[in-house]
Amino acid sequence: MSKYGNTPVGPGEYREESTKAVRPREAATLIVVRQAKQPKILMGKRAATHKFMPNKFVFPGGRLDLIDQRLQVPKNLSAPVMKRLRKETRKTVSDNKLRGLALAAIRETYEETGLIIGRPTKKSLSTGDKVWQSYFDHGVEPPLDQMDFIARAVTPTYRTRRFDTRFFMVYDEFIHTDPEEMAKASGELLDLHWLTLGDARKLDLPAITRSVIDMVEERMQHDRKEQMKKPAPYVRFINGKPLTTEL
Repeated sequence: MSKYGNTPVGPGEYREESTKAVRPREAATLIVVRQAKQPKILMGKRAATHKFMPNKFVFPGGRLDLIDQRLQVPKNLSAPVMKRLRKETRKTVSDNKLRGLALAAIRETYEETGLIIGRPTKKSLSTGDKVWQSYFDHGVEPPLDQMDFIARAVTPTYRTRRFDTRFFMVYDEFIHTDPEEMAKASGELLDLHWLTLGDARKLDLPAITRSVIDMVEERMQHDRKEQMKKPAPYVRFINGKPLTTEL
């Protein structure tokens, strides 16, 4: 993280020194990898009107919702992934909430890109939530057991909007729809594209996103089973300086 420095922000994104630091909101991001000789990742551009990281290219993702924590699905995250998610987390945080972060990443990707990340199922899954029911209506279930947790990052205390974000990674065999068809995207992310890692690095990226691309590249050097066991860097700021440890 330190080799890329901090993400430049506008004046309105800095907290007044006389005010208390904003408590970060729980959020999740999904890195979807298309396998090829040159692997590609899905990214989109945040609109100029966004108050948090406007005009930056990012992975799909967003805030954890209550429904994500309550949703009943057949599969669970793998034991190594749950173990990493649990580290540096308050004991009062439930497994349902940790699992909900992965579900939030899938839901947000569905909303922002129109892509359905799922595994075909004959089970009849239902919920009172419109977005999740729309997802289930495609005859899929979240492939939680195949989702990797690769990083966690907390926005610095000097920012007016803060997030405690978990970064998940999944491969393209779980894209249930045409990966090039994103007509049903919400419009929250503009200019959605599949990009090689090299092309992604040429874009206007937040510092943490640039670091996560490096993490994705390193992780792909190992076979799938080993990837799921690899540590996840945890990036946060102490006294204004970045600190990275491993989960």
